[in-house]
Amino acid sequence: MSPTSNYNHVTVLLDEAVAALGVRPDGRYLDGTFGRGGHSRLLLRQLGPDGCLLGFDKDPLAIATGQALAAEDGRFVVVQRSFAELGAELEQRGWTGTLSGVLLDLGVSSPQLDDPERGFSFLNDGPLDMRMDPSRGVSAAEWIATAHEDDISRVFREYGEERFAKRMARAVVQRRAVQPFERTADLAQVITVANPAWEKGKNPATRAFQGLRIFINNELGDLEAGLEAALEGLDVGGRLVVISFHSLEDRIVKQFMRRHAKGEADTLPRDLPIIPEKFVPRLKLLGKPQYASTEEVKANPRSRSAVMRVAEKLR
Repeated sequence: MSPTSNYNHVTVLLDEAVAALGVRPDGRYLDGTFGRGGHSRLLLRQLGPDGCLLGFDKDPLAIATGQALAAEDGRFVVVQRSFAELGAELEQRGWTGTLSGVLLDLGVSSPQLDDPERGFSFLNDGPLDMRMDPSRGVSAAEWIATAHEDDISRVFREYGEERFAKRMARAVVQRRAVQPFERTADLAQVITVANPAWEKGKNPATRAFQGLRIFINNELGDLEAGLEAALEGLDVGGRLVVISFHSLEDRIVKQFMRRHAKGEADTLPRDLPIIPEKFVPRLKLLGKPQYASTEEVKANPRSRSAVMRVAEKLR
């Protein structure tokens, strides 16, 4: 694998996300999903000499790009770890509660999707891997080889929102008994045949592959941990900007921001002699959710499902 990639990545909601951070020239910022550095580069252009930016990514190719940027700009540092671990990283640096802004741009970057060797794509045949960091954890091929049929079905259904998950899981288990899955095109073919109702304009394997990728990388668990850590990492007045690409992610972000801005629903029975503690918000929601413009979607179709939410820390 080459240390950098020839596959291009177009950053989604680039100007909008950096504008939403309200960049202060001397601020301390965190980009939890460095990717190919689109947001980070724009952010650095708006920072003064005393500002600094810390980037996170699990992907070795993203880290190579980040190290090249760090070599030419001393205000930037990149670390190879999940943004779910940002709390520990900030603690090590003595930065807890000092950040002016945190940006999380979720989902897989275009170079990961387009590079067949990474095994994310059902369109380009490659080894069935799907790990953001190929040096850690279990590959999709390894998991598919031994997972119980019910577990495969659950992953397709819960994380891919695939209504034919049961049928697809059965087809996968029947086929692997004859020959194990090692390539993305092979798995995509079996899933496609098992899908009785193709959606217009959508590859029949899309949802199942999404579910598998989210599960293999623990994306939703990482997101929940990362949001909590981001809130603790921010200074009062610091901003949290999150771009998500499917409804499961967006639901977690929306509920997290709402919970800290408006409180949990009071479920106590009315006749209990308890005075509930007054809710004091920790976040303030800023504006409405933002979506990619018609022009952006035309130029980059992958941006069509992007949703950006912004909140500011109050305490």
